[in-house]
Amino acid sequence: MPVSRLRQLEDRHADLLVAPLIARGATVFVAEHARAWIDLNRDPREIDAGMIEGLPPGGLIHSSRARSGLGLVPRHIGGGAPLWRRKFSSGELGRRIADIHRPYHDGLASALAATRTRFGTAILLDCHSMPPLRLTNQGIPPAIVIGDRFGRSADGVLGDMIEVIAREAGFSCARNAPYAGGYSLDLHGDPRKRSHALQIEIDRSRYLDRQLDGPGPELAKTQALIAAIFDALCEEAQSMPHPVAAE
Repeated sequence: MPVSRLRQLEDRHADLLVAPLIARGATVFVAEHARAWIDLNRDPREIDAGMIEGLPPGGLIHSSRARSGLGLVPRHIGGGAPLWRRKFSSGELGRRIADIHRPYHDGLASALAATRTRFGTAILLDCHSMPPLRLTNQGIPPAIVIGDRFGRSADGVLGDMIEVIAREAGFSCARNAPYAGGYSLDLHGDPRKRSHALQIEIDRSRYLDRQLDGPGPELAKTQALIAAIFDALCEEAQSMPHPVAAE
């Protein structure tokens, strides 16, 4: 399969958007394995059973995504040609979970727990990229989609704040459609326990070149947006009963 097709499953150069936050004191986690190898935003039980040999019966999540071939290990890209030439053994899948998926989320959970202990509240800002979307009813495709699982993974005021900042910076926005967030928000976001998790999907054309391959002329502007969001979260922390720190 051409590399250009495989890149459709990448959050292409999304790490460049959050790298400047390290100097601002943020804890930054960057996925180093492609989503085609294992999707960190899927439940480890959300498996397309038809791809795995020797999988023990029961215990799986038979979601529409898994049934359509977009489970923990994707079967194809956008309904096209299969990604893989063979099925995997349950042992192969288990190693991917043990070596990549579990340590990633264990690390996130540990960092968020430490932040809650120190500051009282923690925020996970889960940054992704998305292909350019079609026009909305208002005639403007969103450049930013803010997801909070329809209010289940974060206090609504945080999403409102991000939306205001993005619009003021010239980025059109949508909330929870077509992306409301996935496993990462479900696992790490629980406002009742002072743990908030939000997902931000960013149109790749807003920071990549025309081929959606390398960094583009608007990278600095989009980096500045993410930095402004981070700074606003930190400022908001000062006015909350339990101070909030952003991860």
